[in-house]
Amino acid sequence: MTTHPVDEVPPTRHLLAFGLQHVLAMYAGAVAVPLIVGSAMKLSPADLAYLITADLLVCGVATLIQCIGFWRFGVRLPIMQGCTFAAVSPMVLIGTTGGGLPAIYGSVIVAGLAIMLLAPVFGRLLRFFPPLVTGTVILIIGLSLLPVAGNWAAGGAGSADFGEPKNLGLALFVLLVVLGVQRFAPAFLSRIAVLIGIVVGLAVAVPFGFTDFDGVGDADWLGISTPFHFGAPAFEASAIASMLVVALVTMTETTGDLIAVGEMTDRRVEPRALADGLRADGLSTVLGGVFNTFPYTAYAQNVGLVGMTRVRSRWVVAAAGGILVLLGLLPKLGAVVAAIPAPVLGGAGLVMFGTVAASGLRTLATVDFKGNNNLTVVAVSVAMGMLPVGVPAVYEKFPDWFQTVMNSGISAGCLTAIVLNLLFNHLPSKSASAEPAGSAAGPAGPPASAETDGLPVGGTEQGVEQSREEVV
Repeated sequence: MTTHPVDEVPPTRHLLAFGLQHVLAMYAGAVAVPLIVGSAMKLSPADLAYLITADLLVCGVATLIQCIGFWRFGVRLPIMQGCTFAAVSPMVLIGTTGGGLPAIYGSVIVAGLAIMLLAPVFGRLLRFFPPLVTGTVILIIGLSLLPVAGNWAAGGAGSADFGEPKNLGLALFVLLVVLGVQRFAPAFLSRIAVLIGIVVGLAVAVPFGFTDFDGVGDADWLGISTPFHFGAPAFEASAIASMLVVALVTMTETTGDLIAVGEMTDRRVEPRALADGLRADGLSTVLGGVFNTFPYTAYAQNVGLVGMTRVRSRWVVAAAGGILVLLGLLPKLGAVVAAIPAPVLGGAGLVMFGTVAASGLRTLATVDFKGNNNLTVVAVSVAMGMLPVGVPAVYEKFPDWFQTVMNSGISAGCLTAIVLNLLFNHLPSKSASAEPAGSAAGPAGPPASAETDGLPVGGTEQGVEQSREEVV
C-alpha cells in the first residue's frame, strides 16, 4: 500500500529546508500580535521580548499538535499555527481598560476550552461547505491577505520610509528571484523558491542598509517561558464574552483553512478530522493562556505556501514547528530571523497569498454557474469579505462584538457564503417543486439528489458529500 503524500517523510535536509521556508513565511505575522498588544499596553522592552519568545514557543507546540496529532487532537495535515489577528482589538481593549494581561489570559483560557467543546458541533456543519462555499472562502482568504503583503512590500505599516521606491524595488527583486527559481531551477530548488528568495533578498538588503543585526547581540541565549509569568489569570465576564466571539471567528477561519489544505493535498477533510483540528486549536489556545501568549489558529499564508510548492507532507510543517520551539527557547536565533526586512517578506508574500486566491478559483471552476444563482452567492460573499479589507473603518460605529466578527474579511465572507448558499440552494423554491431536478442541473443534469455544483435542493447531506467526493 502506497503512502499518501501527506504522510511521506522527506529526507532530513529537505525537511529542514522546507520547514525553515514555512517559518520565514509566517514569522512576521506570528510576532506581530504580541508586538501590537504589548506596545498598546506600554510594556517594557524586556516584557515585550518575553511575549515574543513565549509566542514562538507555543506556536511551535501548537503546530506539532496539529500536524502530528494525538488521540482526537490534530487534523494531521500540513497546517501551521500562529496567533490570530482577530483577537488583537479585543485583547488591546481588555488590557488597556484595567484588566491587564491577567484578564486577557483568563479570557483566552476560557475561549480555548469553549473551542474544544464546540469542535464536534463545527465538525457536523461540514455539509454546509460544498465546493461553491469552500472555493469562495479560499478566494476571500487569499484576497484578504494581499494587502498584508502590500504593506510589507512598502516597508511595513507605520514605518518612516513607507512606500519608498527602494522598498518596493527590493520587494520586486525578491518576487523575481522567487519566480526565476520556480521556473528555471531543478525540482528540489524550485520547491524552496520562497526560502531562496528571502535569503537572496536578505543578502542584498544588508549592504544597502535595509537592516542590521544589532539586536542579535542584545538578545539572550536562553529564554524559557514559565506558566502565569504575569500573574494568575483573572476571569472577567466582559473580557470572556468578547473572547468567545473571537473563538467563533477563529473557528470559522480555521475551518476554511483546513478545507483549503485538504483540497490542495488531495486528502479531503471529513467531519471528524475537522473536529480534531479545531480541538487542537482549542488546546493550543488554552496553552497560550497558561504560557503568557494568545489564541491560536491556522495560518493562511502557509496554506498558500503548500499550494505553491506542492510539498504536501505534514512532517515538513512539523519540522517547522520544531524550529519555532527552538526560536522560542533561543532568543538569539529569533533575533536573527526578526532582522529580515519587511520588503523581503512582501515580495515572497505576493506569490504565496496570490496562490491561495488562485486555489479558490480552481475550486470554483468545478462549480456549475449556468441557470442558477451561484454567481450571486460568490459575488456578494466576495464583496462582503473585501469590504472591511478595502475600507477598514467601515464598521467602527458598530458594537464591539459586531466589529470582531465583520472586521475579519474571512469570517464575514464565509458567513455570507454559507447563508446565501442555504438561501438559494437548500431552501425549497417554486421552480424546485415544479422541476425536481432543479434549474442548476439543466436538461441533461443529474437527478435531484445531487446537482452538478454539489448543492442539493432541500439540503440533503448525501448530495453534498457525493459532490465533494467528485471534486476531489
